[in-house]
Order: sequence, then C-alpha cells, then structure tokens
Amino acid sequence: MNLIVCLDDKNGMMFNKRRQSQDRLLRERVLALVPGKLYMSAYSAKQFGENEKIIVCEDYASVAGENDFCFAEDKEISLENVNQIIIYRWNRHYPADKRFAFDLPARGFTKVSSEDFIGNSHPKITEEIYKR
Repeated sequence: MNLIVCLDDKNGMMFNKRRQSQDRLLRERVLALVPGKLYMSAYSAKQFGENEKIIVCEDYASVAGENDFCFAEDKEISLENVNQIIIYRWNRHYPADKRFAFDLPARGFTKVSSEDFIGNSHPKITEEIYKR
C-alpha cells in the first residue's frame, strides 16, 4: 500500500478533530500522482469533491491492495502493509493533538526524493517520498 499524509513541521496531523490545513493545488497534485484507486475516509473525501479515483472507506488500510493509495489524516495508521509513504509538509507549525509518530528509518523506510512546490494557500509545500 502507498500512504499519503500531510504534516506540519512537528509531524502534526490534526487539532481538535480537524485537519490542520488544506490546499487546492496539493489536492490536484495528489490526484495526478495516483494512477488508480485512492482510498480515504468520508471526512477526507469532503475536501476532494467528486472524483472517480476516490474510494470512500472508513477501514481503507485493510481494504486497499498492494498498489493502491490511501490518504490518511483522521484515522489511526499502521505501517505494517505500507511500501511507500508520500508526506506533504506544510512547512509551518500548527497546533496539533494527533501526530504522525513514526521513526521512518527505524521502520525500514528511506527518503528517495524531496521536492518543493508552490501551493494555493501555502507559499511552499514539500513533497517527500519514502520507500521501504
């Protein structure tokens, strides 16, 4: 499975049961990156709108296949079946009470690329790709 997450500078994901931020150009980039199915919760799907790639499923991590993509922001995450992680960093520090609390090198992941791009509401978003 391929996992996609959005994080702040301290690996924060959510605060008070809400996403920290969102960006229209980041969503377009994610949809362009994913060649097939993109699984996510109903909460996450609200920001993406209608798209034939999006599969709304609350238990997406157990349903997604090896080559499928999952966008995670409001569910507990396990890296057990994950082969690739794509992290979008907001390059800001937001309040957070839910964090992505994994030591990726200790879990066997290596950063293979990092690229900055300009978002719609963020002057700089960083895309990092990690592979097992």
